[in-house]
Amino acid sequence: MSVTAARGFVAAGGAIGIKSGGVPDLAVVATAHGRAVPAAGVFTQNLAAAAPVQVSRAHLAATGGSAAGVVLSSGNANAATGPAGVEAAEALCRLTAVAIGASTEEILVCQTGLIGVPFPAGVLDAVPAVVGARAGGAVAGAAAATAIMTTDTVRKEAVTTVGTAGGTAGGPCIVGGMAKGAAMLAPNMATMLAVLTTDAEADAATLHRVLRGAVRASFNEMTVDGATSTNDTVLLLASGLAGPVETDALAGAVALVCSELAAAMVADAEGATKVARVTVSGAASDAEAHRAARKVASSLLVKCSLNGADPYWGRVVSELGSAGVGFDLDRVSVRYGGIEVCRAGMAAGHDGAAVAAHMAGRHVEISCDLGLGSGRGAVLTTDLGYGYIDENRTTS
Repeated sequence: MSVTAARGFVAAGGAIGIKSGGVPDLAVVATAHGRAVPAAGVFTQNLAAAAPVQVSRAHLAATGGSAAGVVLSSGNANAATGPAGVEAAEALCRLTAVAIGASTEEILVCQTGLIGVPFPAGVLDAVPAVVGARAGGAVAGAAAATAIMTTDTVRKEAVTTVGTAGGTAGGPCIVGGMAKGAAMLAPNMATMLAVLTTDAEADAATLHRVLRGAVRASFNEMTVDGATSTNDTVLLLASGLAGPVETDALAGAVALVCSELAAAMVADAEGATKVARVTVSGAASDAEAHRAARKVASSLLVKCSLNGADPYWGRVVSELGSAGVGFDLDRVSVRYGGIEVCRAGMAAGHDGAAVAAHMAGRHVEISCDLGLGSGRGAVLTTDLGYGYIDENRTTS
């Protein structure tokens, strides 16, 4: 189970006709009793924010940070669609609210798909039937996770526990989540939607702090193509049925679930054949280390080298030197899979066969040390594969 693992939550997934052929394209995650609980959201920083982002932000503000459910559709981003798009997002919330017995403002909405295409209003009649099928358990959770997929090849789910909580239900507190995303994975979230649930007891302000920290250490530390979507949304709802837990423990669990979902997104990235972690240490600050790591991770030249399993460290050093952070070529070192290939800004003798073996694998580690301080940062990325071009050379 994932998004339905935490006590007090139900889910459903089904088809309403956005996609052809009866492919699932609508999901709902809701409280089992239909009443609002504390909730928090983190959204795209793209100024071309889609209608569902606008509506969810407004609903969280109107309720003071609470929600009874989330409705998610796939196949149409409902972005750059004007007032009609906002009304369509509101209509999804309204229909979902009626079906579960909540107010419209207590429903949040997420949508994903093509930008600039009007939302097909004719599909709304099918929404109540899908929402009405909501249930607890792994099957319902998997159906919801499947319904939000677009170019994803696998559904993305994660769950973890947080010690022993103090609620009447007994047992550990649970954090579960589902997500979608396979491209436009770039700073301050990616083409991604994620819904997390927990049965921990926490207020909206605490959830917001916890979620922002988790997003910063997971979804904001990955990139596939340097593009930031119009629809990025991560939501967290807390039923409170497991009772209170230490905030740090809850934060750790939410961060773990977000990290697992982020890793699954990168592993499923369009056309990718390799997943690479770029780590920068020895920077003047953590912020500079993260900036340098992202510069390397986003480099098309580095990505091409990854695709060719070529340990061309010169490209890495070049990106570090142009990252806009403190840099001294004479202090820089680079390692692939822990094997030093560059020392003091120059080629270092190394076991070429060992490096080649590492580069041939699915997972690649690139470690860079700037030799200037204690700052450290890391970014997860992929190679640039032929499949990415095939997927995105036309509207998709």
